[in-house]
Amino acid sequence: MSTEFLPNQSGARASRRQFLVALGATAAATAMPARAATPPLTSFFVVSDTHFLADKSQPDQLDANSIAYNRRLVDTLNRLPGTAFSEAVGGGTVPTPMGVLHAGDVIDTGDKQGATQVAMQRTEWAGFAAEYGLTGAEGRLKFPVFEVPGNHDSPHGAGHAIEQMIARQRARKGLKGISKNGLHASWDWGGIHFATLGLIVGTDRRVERKRRYAASDSLDFLLQDLANTPKDQPLVLMHHVDMARYTVAKPDTDYTKWEWDPADVAAFHAAIQGRRTAIFYGHTHFRNVFRWDGASIQAANGAAVFNVDNAAHFSGPAQAFFHVEVRGHELTAREYATTDGWQSGAWTPQVWRVAL
Repeated sequence: MSTEFLPNQSGARASRRQFLVALGATAAATAMPARAATPPLTSFFVVSDTHFLADKSQPDQLDANSIAYNRRLVDTLNRLPGTAFSEAVGGGTVPTPMGVLHAGDVIDTGDKQGATQVAMQRTEWAGFAAEYGLTGAEGRLKFPVFEVPGNHDSPHGAGHAIEQMIARQRARKGLKGISKNGLHASWDWGGIHFATLGLIVGTDRRVERKRRYAASDSLDFLLQDLANTPKDQPLVLMHHVDMARYTVAKPDTDYTKWEWDPADVAAFHAAIQGRRTAIFYGHTHFRNVFRWDGASIQAANGAAVFNVDNAAHFSGPAQAFFHVEVRGHELTAREYATTDGWQSGAWTPQVWRVAL
């Protein structure tokens, strides 16, 4: 797979926040020629780390910042289709998406135990369901949403959020595949094959050691799913945890303290090697875009990896998400960001293009 990223392909949150202060000058420096207004083959949003949070002193109530940020995020997602892309990202009109991918940490308290915390989990999940719905008809979001669990939803593969995700998965129509446990799924949009793979991708059963996080048999599902997917069909895969910190094994290391065992990272790469793949994940609370060859995150070739920023975290107003479209054999990703909790927002003057 060949990949073309524009200059400054990855960057920490600071550079993106700075552009929102001085958008005009930066946009002029990075402006790209406008494209012909042709309908995309497929388009979708990618959000992550919404962290719906309940008030610990009133577990049946949502934290004020959390619900405000999430409601305004949903308003933003609903509003953008049909509006104009800025000239800095190529111009044209934002297409109506097929759906929204959510890369995990839907709620905040799923990793904590106790009667109060269990009550908080239920309030947080109810908040997510009310805002995001499932198919575009049940909540305030106008589009279908596909989510994966994050470590704040459930680090060990059990609990209220996992139960709800499994129920939602089994209620979805048009899936191509679904895992035996009901947590992972795949489908096709516009000739692109999508798969949701949970918190991490694993477990490699050839390596017998304890893992910190539950993979919930996501590697087995992926292998079975790819066996029924043409090798030349482009893939879009989503999970929560980043592989960047766990790609390179280190001697004399206690891997039970790593979020993702490097043996499982290697098995994940082996499963997709030779395929035309784009990977989306969250977790890190900043944006990063790079190429991954299974050995390095500074690779010249390999899968195109898109680490999406937090989209509605209660801790502060700086947030962002991706808009992605595929026309023909080209995937184009753009980022939309805010510094005031989605009271306003703007396109980051940068575009990432990948030939699939």
